[in-house]
Amino acid sequence: MGEPHRIGIVGTGWISGAYLGTLRDHPSVTIAAVADLDASRAASVAAGIEGCRALPVDQLLRDDSIGTVLNLTVPAAHASVALGAIDNNKQVYGEKPLAADLPAARSVVERAAALDVAVGCAPDTVLGTGVQTARATIDAGLIGRPLSALAVMATPGHERWHHHPDFYYAPGGGPLLDMGPYYLTALVHLLGPIVAVTGASSRRRSTRVIGSGPRAGEVIPVSVDTHVTGVLHHADGALSTITTSFDAVRTTAAPIEVHGETGTLAVPDPNLFAGDVRLFELGATEWRTVEPSAGYADAARGIGLLDMLTTPAPRAGGTLALHVLDAMTSLLRSADEGRRIELTTTTERPDPVPLVPAATWRSQRPGSR
Repeated sequence: MGEPHRIGIVGTGWISGAYLGTLRDHPSVTIAAVADLDASRAASVAAGIEGCRALPVDQLLRDDSIGTVLNLTVPAAHASVALGAIDNNKQVYGEKPLAADLPAARSVVERAAALDVAVGCAPDTVLGTGVQTARATIDAGLIGRPLSALAVMATPGHERWHHHPDFYYAPGGGPLLDMGPYYLTALVHLLGPIVAVTGASSRRRSTRVIGSGPRAGEVIPVSVDTHVTGVLHHADGALSTITTSFDAVRTTAAPIEVHGETGTLAVPDPNLFAGDVRLFELGATEWRTVEPSAGYADAARGIGLLDMLTTPAPRAGGTLALHVLDAMTSLLRSADEGRRIELTTTTERPDPVPLVPAATWRSQRPGSR
C-alpha cells in the first residue's frame, strides 16, 4: 500500500470546490498546496484543508514534494500550466479543454510523451455509470452492429443565468467548444475514434442580453457561431450527427442515441455521471431500462484524476482530449470552409470501466489496483 499521492491545485475558482468534494478526504491523495492568481482566494481554500499551503503558481510547479498538478485554470492558461508541470516532472490532470487551441494541446501531449509523464483531462463524467453502462450494452451486442448516433445539446443561451457570460460568445467560446467535449468524448467511448468531420454553423443574432445578476439588461456582442451541427465519421464506419446550440428554447431529443442493426440505445446526459440507459430492441413494443452494469458508481468530478493514479492507461487521458479538440476545431473549420476535414489525430478507445461500487473507489489507496 503506497503513501497518499501529493497533489497541487492551480486555480481555486468555483470548479475547484467540485473537485475538492471528491479529493479532500480521499485516502489515496493529499492536497498539499493550492495556487491562484488571486492569492487571497488561494489562502482561503488552503485554510480549509489540513496541511495545505497556499503558494505562488511557479513555486507550486517547482515543488519536488508534489507529484501531480490539478490544472483548474481558465482555458487560455491550460497549456502553459500543463507544460510547467510536465517540465518539472509532474503528472498533470486538467479541466477541459486540454488547451485553448490544437497546436498548444498537441505540444502538451508530445512533451508529456517525451518525458514519460502522464496527462489526464476532463470530462470524466463519461466514467460514471451512465455512459459506461451504455458502452457495456453496446459491447455486449444488444443493439447489434452500431451504425449511427445522434447527439443533441440545445439551450437558449447561458446569458439567461450566468452573471458574466461574455466569454461564451467570444473566440474560444460557443456551444461546441463549451459543451462539445462531453458529447464527443462520450461518442469516442461508445463508438471509437473519428477520422473526419463535416460541419455547418450559424449566428443569427449579433448581441445577447444578460438576464440576471448585477449586469442584468446589459447587451453583449456575439462574435462566434451559436448553432453548430455536423457529422462525425468514425473509423469503423459509423456516423454520428451532433448538434450543439445556444439558439433553442427546448428539445425533446435524448442527449445521445446510438442506433444499431437490432436496437436503439438512449444514453443519458454525458454532462452527468449517472442516469437511465434505455434500450429499444428490434421487435419490442416499448423501451426498457438497463440496470447499471459498468462505471464508477456515485462518481463526481475528480474521479478521472483518481483513475489516472490507479490505472496504467488513464481513461480520461490526454491523447483522447487532444483527439476530441481536433474533432471540434475541425468541425468549426469545416463549417467555415464548406468541406469535409480529415482529422490529424487519433486515439485508442479507452478501456471500459467495470462496475466499481462507491465504497470501493472512495477507499482505494495507491497501489491497491
